[in-house]
Amino acid sequence: MPISSFMGLQTSLRGLIAHQQALNTTGHNVANANTPGFSRQEAIFGAMSALRLPTNSGTTGLGAQLGTGVDVLGIRRIRDSFLDLQFRGTNMQLGDASARTQSLEQVELSFGEPSSSGINALLGRFWDAWSALASAPEEGSAARTAVIEMANTLAGAFQTVHAQLTRVAAQAQGKYDEITGPAGDVDIWAQELAQLNRTIAHAVTVGQVPNDLMDRRDLLIDRLSELSQVSVTDVGDGSVRVEFGGVTLVDPAAAGGYTWPQTLTSRDGKLGALRDLASPTGPALSFRDRLDTVAADLVARVNALHRAPGGVDFFAPAGTTADRISVVATAATVVAGSTADRGRNDVANAIAQLRNGSINRTYSALVSEVGSVVRRASSAEAIQQSLVDNIDDRRQSVQGVSPDEEMTNMIRFQRGYQASARTMSTLDEMLDTLINRTGRVGL
Repeated sequence: MPISSFMGLQTSLRGLIAHQQALNTTGHNVANANTPGFSRQEAIFGAMSALRLPTNSGTTGLGAQLGTGVDVLGIRRIRDSFLDLQFRGTNMQLGDASARTQSLEQVELSFGEPSSSGINALLGRFWDAWSALASAPEEGSAARTAVIEMANTLAGAFQTVHAQLTRVAAQAQGKYDEITGPAGDVDIWAQELAQLNRTIAHAVTVGQVPNDLMDRRDLLIDRLSELSQVSVTDVGDGSVRVEFGGVTLVDPAAAGGYTWPQTLTSRDGKLGALRDLASPTGPALSFRDRLDTVAADLVARVNALHRAPGGVDFFAPAGTTADRISVVATAATVVAGSTADRGRNDVANAIAQLRNGSINRTYSALVSEVGSVVRRASSAEAIQQSLVDNIDDRRQSVQGVSPDEEMTNMIRFQRGYQASARTMSTLDEMLDTLINRTGRVGL
Protein backbone atom coordinates (compact mmCIF):
# COMPACT_ATOMS: atom_id res chain seq x y z
CA MET A 1 0.00 0.00 0.00
CA PRO A 2 1.60 3.28 -1.05
CA ILE A 3 2.09 6.03 1.49
CA SER A 4 0.95 9.55 0.69
CA SER A 5 3.71 12.09 0.49
CA PHE A 6 1.57 14.38 2.67
CA MET A 7 1.12 11.86 5.47
CA GLY A 8 3.95 13.35 7.52
CA LEU A 9 2.25 16.74 7.42
CA GLN A 10 -0.90 15.20 8.87
CA THR A 11 1.12 13.49 11.59
CA SER A 12 2.88 16.70 12.58
CA LEU A 13 -0.43 18.58 12.43
CA ARG A 14 -1.87 16.16 14.97
CA GLY A 15 1.11 16.88 17.21
CA LEU A 16 0.46 20.64 16.90
CA ILE A 17 -3.22 20.25 17.73
CA ALA A 18 -2.59 17.90 20.67
CA HIS A 19 0.01 20.15 22.27
CA GLN A 20 -2.14 23.20 21.67
CA GLN A 21 -5.05 21.52 23.49
CA ALA A 22 -2.70 20.59 26.34
CA LEU A 23 -1.52 24.22 26.53
CA ASN A 24 -5.13 25.40 26.58
CA THR A 25 -5.85 22.99 29.44
CA THR A 26 -2.83 24.30 31.35
CA GLY A 27 -3.98 27.88 30.80
CA HIS A 28 -7.44 26.93 32.07
CA ASN A 29 -5.87 25.49 35.22
CA VAL A 30 -3.79 28.61 35.85
CA ALA A 31 -6.78 30.88 35.28
CA ASN A 32 -8.82 28.95 37.89
CA ALA A 33 -6.06 28.49 40.45
CA ASN A 34 -8.13 30.44 43.02
CA THR A 35 -11.61 29.34 41.93
CA PRO A 36 -13.43 27.60 44.83
CA GLY A 37 -14.07 23.93 44.11
CA PHE A 38 -12.02 23.83 40.91
CA SER A 39 -10.24 20.57 40.12
CA ARG A 40 -7.15 20.76 37.97
CA GLN A 41 -7.44 19.09 34.58
CA GLU A 42 -5.03 17.08 32.50
CA ALA A 43 -4.94 16.31 28.78
CA ILE A 44 -4.53 12.57 28.15
CA PHE A 45 -2.35 11.79 25.16
CA GLY A 46 -2.66 8.58 23.18
CA ALA A 47 -1.05 7.27 20.01
CA MET A 48 -3.21 7.15 16.90
CA SER A 49 -3.89 3.80 15.26
CA ALA A 50 -0.86 2.71 13.25
CA LEU A 51 -0.96 2.31 9.48
CA ARG A 52 -0.26 -1.27 8.44
CA LEU A 53 2.16 -1.58 5.49
CA PRO A 54 3.14 -4.58 3.35
CA THR A 55 6.82 -5.41 3.05
CA ASN A 56 8.68 -4.13 0.01
CA SER A 57 9.52 -7.68 -1.00
CA GLY A 58 5.83 -8.37 -1.42
CA THR A 59 5.84 -11.29 0.98
CA THR A 60 2.63 -11.98 2.78
CA GLY A 61 2.24 -11.29 6.46
CA LEU A 62 1.48 -8.45 8.77
CA GLY A 63 4.19 -6.26 7.41
CA ALA A 64 5.36 -3.05 9.07
CA GLN A 65 3.30 -0.57 11.06
CA LEU A 66 3.75 3.15 10.62
CA GLY A 67 2.71 5.51 13.39
CA THR A 68 0.22 8.22 12.46
CA GLY A 69 0.72 10.67 15.32
CA VAL A 70 -0.95 11.58 18.60
CA ASP A 71 -4.47 12.32 19.74
CA VAL A 72 -5.96 13.84 22.88
CA LEU A 73 -8.12 11.03 24.23
CA GLY A 74 -9.79 13.26 26.80
CA ILE A 75 -9.43 15.96 29.43
CA ARG A 76 -9.27 14.25 32.82
CA ARG A 77 -10.45 15.88 36.03
CA ILE A 78 -7.99 15.14 38.87
CA ARG A 79 -10.01 14.31 41.98
CA ASP A 80 -9.99 11.77 44.82
CA SER A 81 -13.51 10.56 45.71
CA PHE A 82 -12.32 9.05 49.00
CA LEU A 83 -10.99 12.43 50.18
CA ASP A 84 -14.32 13.97 49.15
CA LEU A 85 -16.13 11.53 51.43
CA GLN A 86 -13.76 12.29 54.31
CA PHE A 87 -14.11 16.03 53.81
CA ARG A 88 -17.91 15.96 53.73
CA GLY A 89 -18.19 13.80 56.83
CA THR A 90 -15.83 16.04 58.80
CA ASN A 91 -17.41 19.21 57.41
CA MET A 92 -20.79 18.02 58.70
CA GLN A 93 -19.34 17.69 62.21
CA LEU A 94 -17.74 21.13 61.90
CA GLY A 95 -21.10 22.62 60.91
CA ASP A 96 -22.63 21.13 64.06
CA ALA A 97 -19.81 22.35 66.31
CA SER A 98 -19.77 25.86 64.80
CA ALA A 99 -23.52 26.35 65.20
CA ARG A 100 -23.41 25.16 68.81
CA THR A 101 -20.44 27.35 69.68
CA GLN A 102 -22.03 30.48 68.23
CA SER A 103 -25.31 29.88 70.04
CA LEU A 104 -23.68 28.96 73.35
CA GLU A 105 -21.50 32.04 73.21
CA GLN A 106 -24.71 34.07 72.98
CA VAL A 107 -26.03 32.18 76.01
CA GLU A 108 -22.87 33.07 77.92
CA LEU A 109 -23.21 36.72 76.91
CA SER A 110 -26.82 36.69 78.12
CA PHE A 111 -25.68 35.99 81.67
CA GLY A 112 -22.95 38.61 81.44
CA GLU A 113 -20.88 37.00 84.18
CA PRO A 114 -18.69 38.05 85.78
CA SER A 115 -19.62 41.74 85.71
CA SER A 116 -20.87 44.48 88.00
CA SER A 117 -24.28 44.33 86.34
CA GLY A 118 -24.69 40.53 86.41
CA ILE A 119 -27.17 38.72 88.62
CA ASN A 120 -24.41 37.46 90.91
CA ALA A 121 -23.22 40.99 91.68
CA LEU A 122 -26.79 42.27 92.05
CA LEU A 123 -27.61 39.46 94.49
CA GLY A 124 -24.66 40.60 96.60
CA ARG A 125 -25.95 44.17 96.60
CA PHE A 126 -29.45 42.95 97.44
CA TRP A 127 -28.12 41.18 100.55
CA ASP A 128 -26.04 44.28 101.34
CA ALA A 129 -29.20 46.39 101.26
CA TRP A 130 -30.85 44.13 103.85
CA SER A 131 -27.70 44.29 106.00
CA ALA A 132 -27.86 48.09 105.81
CA LEU A 133 -31.52 47.96 106.86
CA ALA A 134 -30.60 45.74 109.80
CA SER A 135 -28.12 48.43 110.85
CA ALA A 136 -30.75 51.18 110.57
CA PRO A 137 -34.16 49.55 111.15
CA GLU A 138 -35.95 52.74 112.21
CA GLU A 139 -39.23 53.14 110.37
CA GLY A 140 -39.01 55.60 107.50
CA SER A 141 -35.26 55.14 107.05
CA ALA A 142 -33.70 55.48 103.62
CA ALA A 143 -32.48 51.90 104.00
CA ARG A 144 -36.01 50.62 103.22
CA THR A 145 -36.10 52.62 100.00
CA ALA A 146 -32.67 51.23 99.08
CA VAL A 147 -33.95 47.67 99.61
CA ILE A 148 -36.88 48.26 97.24
CA GLU A 149 -34.71 49.89 94.59
CA MET A 150 -32.14 47.10 94.73
CA ALA A 151 -34.87 44.44 94.58
CA ASN A 152 -36.37 46.06 91.47
CA THR A 153 -32.94 46.17 89.82
CA LEU A 154 -32.37 42.49 90.62
CA ALA A 155 -35.81 41.51 89.29
CA GLY A 156 -35.10 43.45 86.08
CA ALA A 157 -31.83 41.55 85.63
CA PHE A 158 -33.63 38.21 85.98
CA GLN A 159 -36.20 39.29 83.39
CA THR A 160 -33.50 40.49 80.97
CA VAL A 161 -31.50 37.26 81.12
CA HIS A 162 -34.70 35.20 80.72
CA ALA A 163 -35.65 37.21 77.61
CA GLN A 164 -32.18 36.90 76.11
CA LEU A 165 -32.10 33.12 76.59
CA THR A 166 -35.52 32.87 74.97
CA ARG A 167 -34.22 34.99 72.09
CA VAL A 168 -31.19 32.71 71.57
CA ALA A 169 -33.49 29.70 71.06
CA ALA A 170 -35.76 31.75 68.77
CA GLN A 171 -32.77 32.86 66.71
CA ALA A 172 -31.68 29.25 66.26
CA GLN A 173 -35.17 28.33 65.04
CA GLY A 174 -35.20 31.38 62.78
CA LYS A 175 -31.87 30.44 61.25
CA TYR A 176 -33.09 26.89 60.65
CA ASP A 177 -36.25 28.19 58.97
CA GLU A 178 -34.21 30.60 56.85
CA ILE A 179 -31.88 27.86 55.57
CA THR A 180 -34.61 25.31 54.91
CA GLY A 181 -37.43 27.63 53.82
CA PRO A 182 -38.44 28.80 50.34
CA ALA A 183 -35.52 30.49 48.54
CA GLY A 184 -33.26 29.30 51.37
CA ASP A 185 -29.85 27.74 50.83
CA VAL A 186 -31.14 24.17 50.57
CA ASP A 187 -33.86 25.10 48.10
CA ILE A 188 -31.52 27.14 45.88
CA TRP A 189 -28.75 24.55 45.90
CA ALA A 190 -31.18 21.69 45.22
CA GLN A 191 -32.57 23.50 42.19
CA GLU A 192 -29.10 24.15 40.84
CA LEU A 193 -28.04 20.55 41.46
CA ALA A 194 -31.07 19.30 39.54
CA GLN A 195 -30.23 21.59 36.62
CA LEU A 196 -26.59 20.52 36.67
CA ASN A 197 -27.68 16.89 36.64
CA ARG A 198 -29.69 17.43 33.48
CA THR A 199 -26.93 19.37 31.73
CA ILE A 200 -24.20 16.89 32.68
CA ALA A 201 -26.29 13.88 31.66
CA HIS A 202 -26.95 15.44 28.26
CA ALA A 203 -23.25 16.21 27.77
CA VAL A 204 -22.26 12.66 28.70
CA THR A 205 -24.85 11.27 26.31
CA VAL A 206 -23.25 13.09 23.37
CA GLY A 207 -19.77 11.97 24.39
CA GLN A 208 -18.56 15.05 26.26
CA VAL A 209 -17.00 15.28 29.71
CA PRO A 210 -18.23 18.49 31.38
CA ASN A 211 -15.50 18.80 34.01
CA ASP A 212 -16.31 22.36 35.09
CA LEU A 213 -19.99 21.52 35.62
CA MET A 214 -18.99 18.51 37.71
CA ASP A 215 -16.76 20.77 39.82
CA ARG A 216 -19.69 23.09 40.45
CA ARG A 217 -21.89 20.14 41.42
CA ASP A 218 -19.29 18.84 43.86
CA LEU A 219 -18.91 22.31 45.37
CA LEU A 220 -22.65 22.50 46.06
CA ILE A 221 -22.57 19.05 47.64
CA ASP A 222 -19.65 20.19 49.82
CA ARG A 223 -21.76 23.13 50.99
CA LEU A 224 -24.71 20.87 51.74
CA SER A 225 -22.43 18.61 53.81
CA GLU A 226 -21.99 21.42 56.35
CA LEU A 227 -25.75 21.52 56.92
CA SER A 228 -26.47 17.80 57.34
CA GLN A 229 -25.42 14.30 56.35
CA VAL A 230 -24.93 13.91 52.59
CA SER A 231 -24.71 10.74 50.52
CA VAL A 232 -24.12 10.75 46.75
CA THR A 233 -24.99 7.90 44.35
CA ASP A 234 -23.98 7.87 40.68
CA VAL A 235 -27.01 6.72 38.67
CA GLY A 236 -24.88 5.85 35.63
CA ASP A 237 -25.62 8.57 33.06
CA GLY A 238 -23.46 11.27 34.59
CA SER A 239 -26.17 12.47 36.98
CA VAL A 240 -26.25 11.71 40.70
CA ARG A 241 -28.82 11.11 43.42
CA VAL A 242 -28.23 13.10 46.61
CA GLU A 243 -29.48 11.95 50.00
CA PHE A 244 -29.58 14.85 52.45
CA GLY A 245 -30.47 14.73 56.11
CA GLY A 246 -32.01 11.27 55.79
CA VAL A 247 -34.26 12.15 52.83
CA THR A 248 -33.79 12.13 49.05
CA LEU A 249 -33.14 15.71 48.04
CA VAL A 250 -32.00 15.38 44.41
CA ASP A 251 -33.16 12.52 42.20
CA PRO A 252 -33.03 12.56 38.38
CA ALA A 253 -36.13 10.37 38.38
CA ALA A 254 -38.18 12.85 40.43
CA ALA A 255 -40.35 15.54 38.88
CA GLY A 256 -38.13 18.56 38.42
CA GLY A 257 -35.13 16.55 39.56
CA TYR A 258 -35.44 17.45 43.25
CA THR A 259 -37.89 17.31 46.16
CA TRP A 260 -38.02 20.10 48.72
CA PRO A 261 -39.19 20.99 51.34
CA GLN A 262 -39.13 17.81 53.40
CA THR A 263 -38.83 16.92 57.07
CA LEU A 264 -35.24 15.89 57.76
CA THR A 265 -34.79 12.75 59.83
CA SER A 266 -31.08 13.17 60.53
CA ARG A 267 -30.02 15.46 63.37
CA ASP A 268 -26.47 15.93 62.13
CA GLY A 269 -24.64 18.98 60.88
CA LYS A 270 -25.55 22.61 61.30
CA LEU A 271 -29.27 22.03 60.82
CA GLY A 272 -29.29 19.28 63.44
CA ALA A 273 -27.53 21.58 65.89
CA LEU A 274 -29.99 24.42 65.20
CA ARG A 275 -32.95 22.12 65.76
CA ASP A 276 -31.47 20.98 69.06
CA LEU A 277 -30.65 24.54 70.14
CA ALA A 278 -34.21 25.65 69.42
CA SER A 279 -35.88 22.72 71.20
CA PRO A 280 -37.29 22.94 74.77
CA THR A 281 -34.55 20.53 75.87
CA GLY A 282 -31.82 22.53 74.14
CA PRO A 283 -29.13 24.34 76.15
CA ALA A 284 -30.64 27.85 75.95
CA LEU A 285 -34.07 26.88 77.26
CA SER A 286 -32.63 24.35 79.71
CA PHE A 287 -30.47 27.07 81.24
CA ARG A 288 -33.50 29.36 81.26
CA ASP A 289 -35.46 26.75 83.23
CA ARG A 290 -32.65 26.53 85.76
CA LEU A 291 -32.65 30.33 86.03
CA ASP A 292 -36.37 30.08 86.81
CA THR A 293 -35.46 27.69 89.66
CA VAL A 294 -33.12 30.32 91.13
CA ALA A 295 -35.83 32.99 90.84
CA ALA A 296 -38.43 30.72 92.48
CA ASP A 297 -36.05 29.95 95.37
CA LEU A 298 -35.36 33.66 95.87
CA VAL A 299 -39.07 34.53 95.93
CA ALA A 300 -39.99 31.68 98.27
CA ARG A 301 -37.23 32.26 100.85
CA VAL A 302 -37.46 36.05 101.02
CA ASN A 303 -41.29 35.99 101.18
CA ALA A 304 -41.28 33.34 103.91
CA LEU A 305 -39.02 35.44 106.14
CA HIS A 306 -40.76 38.72 105.31
CA ARG A 307 -44.25 37.35 106.07
CA ALA A 308 -43.29 35.54 109.28
CA PRO A 309 -43.95 38.41 111.70
CA GLY A 310 -47.30 39.19 110.11
CA GLY A 311 -45.91 41.20 107.25
CA VAL A 312 -46.72 41.07 103.54
CA ASP A 313 -45.08 39.30 100.62
CA PHE A 314 -41.96 41.06 99.44
CA PHE A 315 -42.03 39.56 95.94
CA ALA A 316 -45.21 38.76 94.02
CA PRO A 317 -45.93 35.14 95.07
CA ALA A 318 -47.06 34.22 91.54
CA GLY A 319 -43.83 35.50 89.99
CA THR A 320 -41.88 32.29 90.43
CA THR A 321 -40.13 32.40 87.04
CA ALA A 322 -37.36 34.72 86.01
CA ASP A 323 -39.56 36.58 83.51
CA ARG A 324 -42.35 37.18 86.07
CA ILE A 325 -40.43 38.02 89.20
CA SER A 326 -41.53 41.39 90.59
CA VAL A 327 -41.53 43.38 93.83
CA VAL A 328 -44.91 44.04 95.47
CA ALA A 329 -43.66 45.51 98.76
CA THR A 330 -43.11 49.25 99.16
CA ALA A 331 -40.80 51.24 101.37
CA ALA A 332 -43.69 51.64 103.78
CA THR A 333 -44.40 47.89 104.01
CA VAL A 334 -40.82 46.61 104.22
CA VAL A 335 -40.42 44.69 107.50
CA ALA A 336 -37.14 44.94 109.42
CA GLY A 337 -38.15 43.23 112.68
CA SER A 338 -40.60 40.67 114.00
CA THR A 339 -42.36 43.33 116.17
CA ALA A 340 -43.16 46.99 115.79
CA ASP A 341 -40.57 47.88 118.43
CA ARG A 342 -38.06 50.44 117.23
CA GLY A 343 -34.70 48.90 116.68
CA ARG A 344 -35.91 45.39 115.95
CA ASN A 345 -33.96 43.99 112.97
CA ASP A 346 -34.22 40.21 113.17
CA VAL A 347 -36.14 39.88 109.85
CA ALA A 348 -33.66 42.05 107.98
CA ASN A 349 -30.79 40.07 109.49
CA ALA A 350 -32.40 36.74 108.55
CA ILE A 351 -32.86 37.81 104.94
CA ALA A 352 -29.32 39.20 104.79
CA GLN A 353 -28.02 35.86 106.05
CA LEU A 354 -29.42 34.17 102.92
CA ARG A 355 -26.23 35.38 101.31
CA ASN A 356 -24.08 32.43 100.11
CA GLY A 357 -27.02 30.09 100.67
CA SER A 358 -28.82 27.89 98.16
CA ILE A 359 -29.81 30.86 95.97
CA ASN A 360 -26.22 32.00 95.36
CA ARG A 361 -24.88 28.46 95.16
CA THR A 362 -27.45 27.35 92.60
CA TYR A 363 -26.86 30.43 90.46
CA SER A 364 -23.07 30.12 90.67
CA ALA A 365 -23.29 26.46 89.66
CA LEU A 366 -25.47 27.47 86.70
CA VAL A 367 -22.98 30.09 85.52
CA SER A 368 -20.07 27.68 85.98
CA GLU A 369 -21.82 25.05 83.88
CA VAL A 370 -22.56 27.57 81.14
CA GLY A 371 -18.89 28.50 81.01
CA SER A 372 -17.86 24.85 80.97
CA VAL A 373 -20.27 24.00 78.15
CA VAL A 374 -19.03 26.94 76.08
CA ARG A 375 -15.40 25.93 76.58
CA ARG A 376 -16.14 22.35 75.53
CA ALA A 377 -18.02 23.56 72.45
CA SER A 378 -15.20 25.93 71.48
CA SER A 379 -12.65 23.16 71.92
CA ALA A 380 -14.74 20.77 69.80
CA GLU A 381 -15.07 23.39 67.08
CA ALA A 382 -11.31 24.02 67.06
CA ILE A 383 -10.61 20.29 66.76
CA GLN A 384 -13.11 19.86 63.91
CA GLN A 385 -11.76 22.93 62.12
CA SER A 386 -8.27 21.48 62.33
CA LEU A 387 -9.48 18.16 60.90
CA VAL A 388 -11.34 19.87 58.06
CA ASP A 389 -8.30 22.01 57.23
CA ASN A 390 -6.04 18.95 57.27
CA ILE A 391 -8.29 16.93 54.96
CA ASP A 392 -8.83 19.91 52.68
CA ASP A 393 -5.05 20.39 52.43
CA ARG A 394 -4.73 16.76 51.37
CA ARG A 395 -7.54 17.19 48.90
CA GLN A 396 -5.97 20.34 47.46
CA SER A 397 -2.67 18.51 47.08
CA VAL A 398 -4.51 16.19 44.66
CA GLN A 399 -7.01 18.46 42.90
CA GLY A 400 -5.60 21.91 43.54
CA VAL A 401 -3.65 23.88 40.96
CA SER A 402 0.08 24.24 41.58
CA PRO A 403 1.43 27.28 39.66
CA ASP A 404 4.94 25.79 39.62
CA GLU A 405 3.72 22.49 38.19
CA GLU A 406 1.58 24.25 35.59
CA MET A 407 4.52 26.40 34.52
CA THR A 408 6.58 23.24 34.05
CA ASN A 409 3.79 21.71 31.98
CA MET A 410 3.49 24.89 29.96
CA ILE A 411 7.17 24.73 29.00
CA ARG A 412 6.90 21.01 28.24
CA PHE A 413 3.92 21.43 25.92
CA GLN A 414 5.45 24.51 24.34
CA ARG A 415 8.54 22.50 23.44
CA GLY A 416 6.35 19.72 22.03
CA TYR A 417 4.43 22.26 19.96
CA GLN A 418 7.66 23.79 18.67
CA ALA A 419 9.03 20.36 17.76
CA SER A 420 5.86 19.47 15.85
CA ALA A 421 6.01 22.80 14.04
CA ARG A 422 9.64 22.18 13.14
CA THR A 423 8.73 18.75 11.82
CA MET A 424 6.04 20.28 9.66
CA SER A 425 8.48 22.89 8.31
CA THR A 426 11.03 20.21 7.46
CA LEU A 427 8.42 18.11 5.67
CA ASP A 428 7.26 21.19 3.82
CA GLU A 429 10.80 21.83 2.61
CA MET A 430 11.10 18.20 1.47
CA LEU A 431 7.83 18.41 -0.45
CA ASP A 432 8.95 21.66 -2.01
CA THR A 433 12.06 19.93 -3.29
CA LEU A 434 10.03 16.99 -4.53
CA ILE A 435 7.40 19.02 -6.34
CA ASN A 436 9.29 21.99 -7.65
CA ARG A 437 12.78 20.63 -8.33
CA THR A 438 12.35 17.01 -9.39
CA GLY A 439 13.43 16.59 -13.03
CA ARG A 440 15.39 19.80 -13.34
CA VAL A 441 18.84 19.33 -14.90
CA GLY A 442 21.94 20.57 -13.21
CA LEU A 443 20.65 20.51 -9.68
